[in-house]
Amino acid sequence: MSHSLEQIHKMLGGEIVGSTGHLISGVESLDEADSSKLSFLGNKKYESQVAESKASIIIVPDGFSAEPADNQAFIKHKSPSDAFSMVFELFAPEAYRPEPGIAESAFVDESAQLGKDVHIGANAVIMANVELGNGCIVEAGSYVGPGVVMGKGCRLHPNVTVRENSIFADAVFIHSGTVIGCDGFGYIPGEDGHKKIPQLGIVQIDSNVEIGSNVSIDRARFGKTWIKEGTKIDNLVMIAHNVVIGKHCFIVAQVGIAGSAQIGDMSQLAGQAGISGHVQVGAESTIGGKTVVISDLPDKSVVCGYPAVPLKEYFRNQAALRKVPDLLRKVRDLEKRLDEKD
Repeated sequence: MSHSLEQIHKMLGGEIVGSTGHLISGVESLDEADSSKLSFLGNKKYESQVAESKASIIIVPDGFSAEPADNQAFIKHKSPSDAFSMVFELFAPEAYRPEPGIAESAFVDESAQLGKDVHIGANAVIMANVELGNGCIVEAGSYVGPGVVMGKGCRLHPNVTVRENSIFADAVFIHSGTVIGCDGFGYIPGEDGHKKIPQLGIVQIDSNVEIGSNVSIDRARFGKTWIKEGTKIDNLVMIAHNVVIGKHCFIVAQVGIAGSAQIGDMSQLAGQAGISGHVQVGAESTIGGKTVVISDLPDKSVVCGYPAVPLKEYFRNQAALRKVPDLLRKVRDLEKRLDEKD
């Protein structure tokens, strides 16, 4: 299916600069696009590619000063990335969705309650007293433990484990290899070794949460580990027992959050960040990559480093560290000159 420049402009708004009458049959990056494709400039790093791109339509930022080539059009837009995403959806193939039904090799306990249009894939296991809402999908090899409750439209991709008594609201998506509700890491050291502390709580995941692959979210020691509405969690994230993550947070790959920490609404944790146990991170905070937070942070904090400090202070510290070798040379030179005087 093709779409004209005029159709796309009507959908996106913005300002057309250059030639008209273009038809596109897809989208592509600036360096890979041909004359049948639309592309976009979402990062100044790639400005040089605009002049060389063969795309017939390019979405560029407002204020972009270069002119399009012959037989090329720019759409100037306040947010090229958002606009490109809208166009991308016109050409995206429909996502795979299994048909409702229960595979012959699946196990479904007779006490389980299944809503309408549920799919249970090959070798999936649904244990006693499970409740699955309308339209839930449990793909091949996934395990849903006793007493789990899942709302409408939830989806477990292949080989997901959801342990006993976990509670999901509507439209929770979990990708392959993730484990929800394993025991929290709780032990009492003693002379004879480490005594395990029973982990009797649950995991609660609210609506419209998406969790990537190979994530581990531990059940609470008591009460609940709680992931609130709209939060998105990347691959390889570890969330310990009794953690509370607020609404609409971004948790990027390899983040580790220790027990009983609390993350405020709309916060962003960059890759490999670590949050110490019992720490409270205020709402709308940004935690830089590889940062370690060891004390409470107020709302709208922006921190980086180990231990975490405000971003401006972190940059000052880094600038000072780069001067240390020169300072050491100067100190050694001064010491040498003083020794010579003696």
